[in-house]
Parts: sequence; structure tokens; C-alpha cells
Amino acid sequence: MIRLAVIGDPVGHSLSPLIHMTWIDALGLEASYESIRVPDGETAAALDDLEQQDFQGLNVTLPHKQAVLAKVTATSAAVKAIGAANTLSRLPGGGWHADNTDAPGLIAALARIGFADFKGKTVLVLGAGGAARAGLFALDRAGADIILLNRTVEKAEQVLTECCSRAHLSGPLDALAEHAGRADFVINTTSAGHGGAHIPLPAGDGRLFFDMTYGNPAAVQLAHARAQGWKTEDGLGMLVGQAAESFSIWFDGVRPDIDIALAACRASLEQNL
Repeated sequence: MIRLAVIGDPVGHSLSPLIHMTWIDALGLEASYESIRVPDGETAAALDDLEQQDFQGLNVTLPHKQAVLAKVTATSAAVKAIGAANTLSRLPGGGWHADNTDAPGLIAALARIGFADFKGKTVLVLGAGGAARAGLFALDRAGADIILLNRTVEKAEQVLTECCSRAHLSGPLDALAEHAGRADFVINTTSAGHGGAHIPLPAGDGRLFFDMTYGNPAAVQLAHARAQGWKTEDGLGMLVGQAAESFSIWFDGVRPDIDIALAACRASLEQNL
């Protein structure tokens, strides 16, 4: 039996157990997946305990994505650039290997809706917090030209330097209308919608507005974007996409069915409206 889990605080809202158990059941695998609350500040001790309990893989959510790095034995190149991990795998000799699957998860989600070639494309990214880092890493490596807007421009410049291999533009968030006309699509990584507010958008003219959040927190921002003529997509596809990458790491390259997990997540969110 392969034991898997997601750790975070809070963690009860996580859709990861639903996603992974949908795949485990569909494929008839001898595995389990659960959610485990690990309070902030107890990351290292928890990783020791979970290793002793013979867990083979972990997903990591807030507030532990950076904290696990002090405890792991090895890290991927993406983790080093992004500065955070969301997937851990037990090493044969003990300890944990850290990966970040958010970056390929975003690329997979965009590919599913017709965005597969980023070379020569200009992407406007809103927000320079933790959620932005994997997206910037992925888009930079895929060849996109990025304009990163954030309330604090200095932070935007720092994050671009840390996560990207090429030079990109940055500016203040209130310059969105000035830059939006140049963008092939927009990615929102801010949490503006969590408080029922939204970032005002200019006319979209049928372009894509991709919000990394999903469910109720994304509803207000996405409704505003649609009213302004943007084609909208929430972050659920990215969530399932990154989960599929984690699953493939743990199960030796097995690629799970994205569609069945997305359907299960949509149904769960609708029940909780």
C-alpha cells in the first residue's frame, strides 16, 4: 500500500484527496491519500513523523511550501528557481526529494484551452506573491514575454530576477489599463476576489483572462472579466494539472485521466455553493 497525503494548515478544504483518490480508484491501485493538518512551525517534525509512518509522497500547501525546503534532502531545478515545493517523494535511502509541479500544471491547463505555443506571446501577470512564482518560471521557460504588475514594483522586479532566466517588464498594478492592450492574455495571481472585491479590467475583446483561484474566491473577478469581454478560465484546471504531475512522479510515469478528476472537482464545488 502506497501512502500519500497533502499537508497544510488549513487543509480540510483541499480537493487533493478527491482528485488523487479518483485516479487511484479508477486505476485500481493499492494506495491511499489523505489530508493532514500540520500547524505552522511544525513542518520539520511532521516530515520526520510521516517518514517514520512510511508515507511515500506528499503534496504541500500553505504555509509549508517554503518551510519544507529546510528539511528535504534534494530539490529539483524548478524548486530552486521558484523557492517553493508542492510535491515531496521519499528517497530510497531516506529523506525527501522536493519538486514543484505548479509550473507544468499551469502550462497543461493553458494547453487544454488552446494555448500551447508561447513564443512571441505577451502575458500580463497580476501579482508577485507566492502564487505567481511558478507561473513566471513556467512562462519564462516556455518563451513568453512577461509584463508583471504588482502593488510594489520593487517586489515584482525581485521576483522576476529570482524566477526567470530572461529579462521581462514590470510595473505598478494600477498601470493595468496602460499595459493590457499589449497582452495576448492575462493571468491573475492576486487574492483580490477573496474579499469580494475585484481588479478593474479594461475591455478584453475576446482575449483570455486566467484566474489562478477557483470556486467562490474567483467568482466576482471572473464575472467582472466576462462583463468586460474577456474569455475566462479559473484555476481548477491548473490544480488538477499539477496534481497529475505529482501523481506521475509517485507512480512511475503513469498519466492519470484529467477529465474525470476535473468533473469530480466541479461537482464537489457545485455541491458546496
